[in-house]
Order: sequence, then C-alpha cells, then structure tokens
Amino acid sequence: MSTAVTHDVFNQSTPLVDQNLFTGNRALQHALRFNLPAFDATRFAALGATAGSAAMQRHARLANTFSPQLKSHDRFGHRIDEVEFHPSYHALMAEAMQQGLHGTPWTQAPGAHIERAAAFMLFTEAEPSILCPISMTYAVMPALRANPAIHAAWGPGLASRVYDGRFLPFDQKHGLTMGMGMTEKQGGSDVRANTTVATPDGSDAWGQRFKLTGHKWFMSAPMCDAFLVLARTPAQSAGGLSCFFLPRWLPEGPAGQGGAGLNAIRVQRLKHKLGNQANASSEVEFHGAAAWLVGQEGRGIPQILAMGAITRLDCALGTAGLMRQALSIALQHTSQRQAFGKRLVEQPMMQNVLADLAIESEAATALALRLARAVDATEHGTDLSSHEALIGRVLTPIAKFWVCKRGAGFAQEAMECLGGNGYVEEQGEGVMARIYREMPLNSIWEGAGNIMALDLKRALRTGAVADALAHEMAPVRGAHPALDAALTRVLHGLDGGAGEHADEAQARRLARDTALVLQAALLRQHSTDAVFHAFCASRLAEASDVYGSLPAGLDLAGIVARSQLH
Repeated sequence: MSTAVTHDVFNQSTPLVDQNLFTGNRALQHALRFNLPAFDATRFAALGATAGSAAMQRHARLANTFSPQLKSHDRFGHRIDEVEFHPSYHALMAEAMQQGLHGTPWTQAPGAHIERAAAFMLFTEAEPSILCPISMTYAVMPALRANPAIHAAWGPGLASRVYDGRFLPFDQKHGLTMGMGMTEKQGGSDVRANTTVATPDGSDAWGQRFKLTGHKWFMSAPMCDAFLVLARTPAQSAGGLSCFFLPRWLPEGPAGQGGAGLNAIRVQRLKHKLGNQANASSEVEFHGAAAWLVGQEGRGIPQILAMGAITRLDCALGTAGLMRQALSIALQHTSQRQAFGKRLVEQPMMQNVLADLAIESEAATALALRLARAVDATEHGTDLSSHEALIGRVLTPIAKFWVCKRGAGFAQEAMECLGGNGYVEEQGEGVMARIYREMPLNSIWEGAGNIMALDLKRALRTGAVADALAHEMAPVRGAHPALDAALTRVLHGLDGGAGEHADEAQARRLARDTALVLQAALLRQHSTDAVFHAFCASRLAEASDVYGSLPAGLDLAGIVARSQLH
C-alpha cells in the first residue's frame, strides 16, 4: 500500500546547533576585551563550541523534559529525601563545574570573576536551569569566610572542578555544591518574619552548633551538600536572625551523635514551576536539624545578603545569556525563512525588530560584565580608591532590576520572529519556548523588581554615588546630546534619592534611568557607532515602548550583521 505524497517540506529553518557561540558573538568578545584585555581566547573558543554543540542541546532537552523526581522513602519505608535526575542533568553539571563556574574563581588570580562571568553567559545559552546550584556554590564562598573552620573544611571541595553527584558525606566526595534557604511561607522577601528557631546544642570544631526547627518555602537544589539558612536564636527572639551552615549529612563525631548520618532535613515536595524544569526547587522542614553559626549571632541577614549580592550578579548574567540565545535563534530563522519574495531578515520591519533586539542584547551583556569587573576588583583589592566597591554596590540592584526586567518582553519579541514555530514545545525541541518560560525567573529570584529598587535606595546611602557615576561617565561626555541630558537627570536623582524624604515610588524609574546611561556609556566604549547611536536615539531620546520602532536614519543592516553568528 503506497502512501500519497501531499506536499514537500520546504522554507523551514534549521535548528541552531553546532555553532560556536563565542567566536560568532562580537558583542561578548568586545565587552570581555574591554573589561579584561588579557582574557584566554582559546578557552572561550573551546567553550563556545561546546555550548553550541548538538550534544549539549540534547542534554538540555532531556534534562528539562525528564524533570527531577523526589523519593521521600525507600521501598522498605526508610526516610531518604533524595531527588533523582536524568543522566543529562549530571552531564550538564559536570561540564559547568569543569568550566569552573562555581566556587573556583575565589581561589584564582585577578580577572577570574570576569572570565567566569563571560563563561556563565555562554553556558546559559546552552542550558540555564542547572546553573542554580552552580550559582549558589559560587556565591556562598565569601559568606563562609565568617566561619573559618567550615571554610577551611569545605572550601577545596566547593572550588573543585570535579562534579560528584553521589549522595554521600562531604569528606567522601571529590566535589561539593551548596544552596540556600531564606524565605518562609509567611514572609517571602520579608525574611524578618521568619519563624524557624535555632536552639543551642553545644560547640565543636566547626564552632557553635544549634538544632533548627522550622521550614523553608523555597530551598533550591535540595541535593546540594549543604545550605546557608536563616533562623532565630533564643538570644535574638525579638531581634535579628542568624545565619547557619546546614549540611545534608552529619559529620563524624559528637555533632553526628557517634557517626555520620542524614541530617534531619525533610523534603516535603518539589515545586511545580513555570520553567526552570531541570532544577529541583523544594519545600523543606527542619526537625531538629544540626547547623553551625556563620558570622555574628543576630547578624544573619547582612551575612546572607553578601551571598545574595553575588547571585544577583548571576541573575543579570543569566538573562543576558538567554537574550543572546533567543536573538541567535531569531536571526537563524529569519535568515533562512522566506516571505513575500525575500528572506525575513531583509524585510524592513523585521530588520528593525532584529536590530532593536540586538541592541538590547548587547547592552545587557555590557552592563552585566561591567558589574562582574566591579566584583573582581573588590574581591582582589585592585581598586585602591574604593570606586569599584561603590560601583558594585550600586550597580548590583540596577543591573538585576533592569536587565532581568527586560528579559520576558525580549523573549516574547524574539519568539514572534519565529511565528507559531517559536511557540511550539515539541517535547523539548522548542528551545525558544523553553527560553520564554525561563525568562521571568531571574527577575523574581533573589528579589523581584521592587526589592531591587528599594536596595538601590539603600545603596545610595553608602557613599558619594553621584560622584562615582560622574567619574564612570567621564569618557563619554559630549558623545550624544540625549546621553548628556539623561545623565544630568540621573545625577540629580542620585543626589536626592538617598534622602529621608526621597520619593520611594520613583525608585524604579531611577534604577531604569541609571541603567540606561551606564549601558550607553559602555556601548560607546566597546561597541560600534551604529549600535551606540541607535541605543541613544531609541532608549534615551525617544524612549520607545515597543521593539522594532527604531527611528529612521540608523544603520539597521550593520547592527544586524554585527549580531549574527558566523
């Protein structure tokens, strides 16, 4: 029996696979060279090839399609609280740790945090959701210094480039990961409402030991080897919270009551989320779980916010990486798809949309890497004037707010470039749909928009922020009239934003405006004239409210060509 042929399949684009995501990304190359002239180009070319490979895309699809599964008990009824992952999850984790995206940079020379930031963006293009435990392991290292004994015991494992997915005590593993748990049901971002109680339980080689009783409403990556959590001690029952180190396995000796065993952490369930499917986010309860004090009792919020500041950097980096991948997919499709007698990329309106997306993507990359440079300089003490420390403090909430806030709209516009094909999941083959579902997470995680705007207001009280921004903008004064006018407004807002009577309702506006002038300044210094002038004309002079409305007279074709993979 023959099958009738109804049509030929043609005019469909091919998947974006086996492309080098670094050598074809001029925006990232130029931003990296500006922030770290001596970066290792060979290493990034190799990572770009790996991240863009068909094999990595297959791992990403499988890890997200076959999501983590909670096993609360074994078949004999014993409580085990384990989460099982698809083998592709472990393959992705192994690659991320081999690339040193977790705790490794804290043990390396100046520049390591900048290189790590660029590598994090490249890996995000391959698969973002497994990077949650990677990001937390990176961010926890500075906070752990407040407990030197734990830092000494765990530091080498947290910096190891070897991934070890076995569920074993920390001293039996070749590599370690860490997570955190701050929020509870009743408080969310208002962690001062937390009710988890820490009862003193003596002391040992790791310092003051406590037993924790309570819960965490969000605790990501429950198969991490340990967590930083917040709880209230009896001495601080009416005051501040304390920060605790909470391992999954008890150590040998008195703390483990005679031998190593599982800590009393009960995984209640895994969150069923919109996106971020490969990562396990959980709800947990503590039933007298053993934990050790990190830092000063009652000063847990500042302690854990030091970790949060670093993960906020990763939120901006991750969104910038997702933007770039969405743009690359849109460019791949529109360069192959024909409509009305031309390739889509040659159609005037589509070219305007693509150029606008390319500008947004490059601006996000520029701002996120600039923040990474501030982190690197502050960590290594290479900034003798403290300028970088102040810029980092202010730029963290700004970059987290603005870059992440732009992500969801960006993904929607890039999806429209593919039409219905972009909306289709197709058992995980629809990468654009996965990006779209992933985008809101970075805007919400580690503090949503209002929290970032409030943090900016707090940051304005830490030093002469307006002077620091003026210094940052000095190289581009006079480069564009719209930029000069916007900078004048921003400097006035920064001067008045820290006062007791500053208008809190305008904090988001101040965060946006400051982000835009910084992005423009960075584009002037390491992008093309076409990109810089288009950014100023659209974001500062006209404040366009929809992608694809770049004004006439700009070099749209040149902007699109700069952004295409080759």
